[in-house]
Amino acid sequence: MEELKRHARADGLWNLWLPESEYGAGLTNLEYAPLCEIMGRSVIGPEAFNCSAPDTGNMEVLARYGTEAQKREWLVPLLEGRIRSAFAMTEPGVASSDATNIESRIERRGDEYVLNGRKWWTSGAGDPRCTILIFMGKSDPTHADRHRRQSMILVPRDTPGVTVLRQLPVFGYDDAPHGHSEVSFENVRVPASNMLLGEGRGFEIAQGRLGPGRIHHCMRLIGASERALEALCRRASARTSFGRLLSEQGVTRARIADARIMIDQVRLLVLHAAWKMDVAGNKAAQNEIAMIKVVAPNVACQVLDWAIQVFGAAGVSDDFGLAYAYASARTLRLADGPDEVHRNQIAKFELGRHAEAASNESPAGLRTESMPRPPGHGA
Repeated sequence: MEELKRHARADGLWNLWLPESEYGAGLTNLEYAPLCEIMGRSVIGPEAFNCSAPDTGNMEVLARYGTEAQKREWLVPLLEGRIRSAFAMTEPGVASSDATNIESRIERRGDEYVLNGRKWWTSGAGDPRCTILIFMGKSDPTHADRHRRQSMILVPRDTPGVTVLRQLPVFGYDDAPHGHSEVSFENVRVPASNMLLGEGRGFEIAQGRLGPGRIHHCMRLIGASERALEALCRRASARTSFGRLLSEQGVTRARIADARIMIDQVRLLVLHAAWKMDVAGNKAAQNEIAMIKVVAPNVACQVLDWAIQVFGAAGVSDDFGLAYAYASARTLRLADGPDEVHRNQIAKFELGRHAEAASNESPAGLRTESMPRPPGHGA
């Protein structure tokens, strides 16, 4: 991996993901999309270009919200690929899809903050190169605004009280050395200067971080879907069953056609979301991001499922990478918000668009002036 990273840096293919920043390659989200798709074809592709999660999201947080001192200490070595990082948000004791549920505490004690809580699915914390974690917890549990109760703070990995309890497998895959850790924070003391943006700004940071992270996942999923479709077509063109190539079977052809249609639809939605992020900002594009976050993992799961079916028993082995890709895609229907949360947001947005019109409708549910008259109906 380190050799690949050296080649990527030498060729200028480095930190391609960070738009509107002096730290990145200067690409827009729209320009980055096809490159990220190509990286998504490979499990190890993104890291080779320093474009892998959770580092990209953490670097974006530091670039957007970090102090100059925080950037010097943590952002620069992350941008150079010398260290890795982790993001400690999800908790085993609460439904963390609603970030306001988070129970971990961040308490001010003089010139320090004291952290207590238990996190899990802290991706990257098991990597020996992991040096810094971003920890989200409640700093003001009684604040009238429930979105101002949380804060984010930087925690060096070697701080006393930070204990990695175990690595959590994903459908049996341990994702070493990266890993997904359950981590205990027990009376962890960090300097007050490690606070990001200020107390009560954690939810704001989380929303700013998750938008780009979500679209990057979707971009990579397109690459994984394309690779699965290629594998499906090649296998179907080379295997014979009941005297005919699998590629000559009607069901196989229908699935190939549907896969092509679905992948291209996802790509267009992702490119549209990327364009809107570029021209209107991440917040304005949140509905488009929510839509692709639902559709991209579901399409990837379906295409991979069809590829596995064509490969038969070989498809569920580790020989062809389809099972691992499926596990990763299925996980992304939960990571960065489950389908249900995004669908709820999309529906609320759509209902809001029509709320004013609905209030002007007649009791029958339609504005009478817009009701069509049957053919031949008189005045």
